[in-house]
Amino acid sequence: MSSQQGVKLQIESDHVVLDNGMLKLTISKPQGMVTGIQYNGVTNLLESRNDEIDRGYWDLVWSKTGSTGTKGRISGTSFSVIVENEEQVEVSFKRTWDPSLEGQLPSLIIDKRFIMLKNSSGFYSYGIFEHLAEWSPFNLPQVRIVFKLSKDKFHYMAVSDNRQRFMPLPDDRSEKRSKPLAYPEAVLLVNPVEPEFKGEVDDKYQYSCENKDLKVHGWICSDPAVGFWQITPSNEFRTGGLVKQNLTSHVGPINLAMFLSAHYAGDEMVLKLKPGEPWKKVLGPVFMYLNTTTDGGDPLSLWEDAKRQMAVEVQSWPYSFPASEDFPKAEQRGRISGRFLVHDWCVSETSIPGNGGYVGLAPPGEVGSWQIDGKGYQFWTQADEQGFFSIANVRPGEYNLYAYIPGFLGDYKFGSSVTIAPGSSMDMGDVVYEPPRHGPTLWEIGYPDRTASGFYVPDVDPKYINKLYVNHPDSRFRQYGLWDRYTELYPDKDVVYTVGKSDWAKDWFYAHIPRRTKEGEYVPTTWQIKFYVDSVGNTSSSDVGDYLLRVAVATAHVRINNQDMSSSPLFSTGVIGHDNTIGRHGIHGLYRLYEVLVPAALLWKGENIFYFTQTQIEGPFQGIMYDYIRLEAPPSSPHCLSLA
Repeated sequence: MSSQQGVKLQIESDHVVLDNGMLKLTISKPQGMVTGIQYNGVTNLLESRNDEIDRGYWDLVWSKTGSTGTKGRISGTSFSVIVENEEQVEVSFKRTWDPSLEGQLPSLIIDKRFIMLKNSSGFYSYGIFEHLAEWSPFNLPQVRIVFKLSKDKFHYMAVSDNRQRFMPLPDDRSEKRSKPLAYPEAVLLVNPVEPEFKGEVDDKYQYSCENKDLKVHGWICSDPAVGFWQITPSNEFRTGGLVKQNLTSHVGPINLAMFLSAHYAGDEMVLKLKPGEPWKKVLGPVFMYLNTTTDGGDPLSLWEDAKRQMAVEVQSWPYSFPASEDFPKAEQRGRISGRFLVHDWCVSETSIPGNGGYVGLAPPGEVGSWQIDGKGYQFWTQADEQGFFSIANVRPGEYNLYAYIPGFLGDYKFGSSVTIAPGSSMDMGDVVYEPPRHGPTLWEIGYPDRTASGFYVPDVDPKYINKLYVNHPDSRFRQYGLWDRYTELYPDKDVVYTVGKSDWAKDWFYAHIPRRTKEGEYVPTTWQIKFYVDSVGNTSSSDVGDYLLRVAVATAHVRINNQDMSSSPLFSTGVIGHDNTIGRHGIHGLYRLYEVLVPAALLWKGENIFYFTQTQIEGPFQGIMYDYIRLEAPPSSPHCLSLA
């Protein structure tokens, strides 16, 4: 589908229309709300029964403190034409701020832009957010774009190749057709309009996705065949790096473009502006792509076409057409390259290529701080088989070079900051990561990939099923209510893992959570790791070094050979998290790595036991997801043992 018509802009008293002969986009003026999308004979792809402010809009959540706050649509107060010619129209809907608005709106200048190009089956949107140093500080937990599509037309949703399905109607979530579950987002469909959905759970968090995999998602209408897709060609403006999890599309039908969010991370992820701190950031552009079939083709084939268009958009990044000077073009950006190597003396005497490692530039900070950054930009790539990496199209600025690699613990940060200049190309040479290592590995549980995906995920209770995830190859953990299966599987006793006999894929539950009693209360749970030590006894000899326990992700309390809860633990993380990953069907939250020094005098010859206690018991979603646990021998040990 194409058109040779140039782009036309029609300006009325209360709205504007962008028209390129393929689609018409209607936006309220000066508010900047998308009220209509006309395409392929359909008058409006959006839900026209909704108020005009409730169809297509930017919104945010802000507060003076904390990760929750006031939610509101971003409504412009002035309209202007930025570019108008046959090839392109770009329009602006801007909202300013002054002290008279203190407490009513966040202290931000927000410029929402919409772009339509000639012979382009869709439109672009981006936002320029600016906070001046003299303005009052605030927190910004969330920024997104929302599209609410016609519920009569869009019934099929696709997030990835193996996560797509026909979806329930929004009416099915009503009180008369559903039963509320543990939190408002989750309902059990008891009397849906379409009987095929009866007995299923609907929950928007079941369709979340990591940033690195979240490039295109959307909806399909069968009659006529129309697809509505949100394409994000770059992660540079998203918070939290590649593995930050975000919402996608869900029942409504709703399509989201998430820029800032604290989901699966908690308060640490919230963008917090400090007194006297200026801030400016461009969010987007993202592309809303519309497609249709030819000659009566299968509507579901629109997903494949959307993926092809996504590849085109990725290849075109950074776009050459946004008019804002705050969006640097390709020639105004820089490049960095090098070779990522790993040297773990228990794996190899020499450095080995960091095959598959993730290497990125992010704002200067501590090791791993990129995963909670939202103020700046991030640029990531994956090293090839020989460890070589190249990151192109980097905005000018000061960064740290960070890296991590599945199969090895921890995070890497290059020693000094890196300055990217316009048009520059920097070769870092060999970048060598030395993962944390105290001594040879005595035993390990799990595989260090920053998730709990390798552990035991139980079958869902048939009462709370989502048919999409039955026997799903990589998303079984997205079923509702898996946290309650722990009490069913361990009604009286907790996990006991015996090194050398147990299998972490079968015997280590994916989440360490409290147990629900018959009275409906929750009690702490203590998991045990049993292991044998051949030659170290209760000794205080100075020539016997200490052991080291490494726990990737988190734990609450660790005791050795002493289950007495009243005794002081060898180690405690304190209260951490608040990311609600378990309740939102995630398989990881923020990555944390703890080191627990284990004096040799605490170990016995023969069987020893580590006790891991999860003490937070206010509800079913308070828990821990382990990535990897490893016990290392003293560094004086003669050689590295083979990894179990």
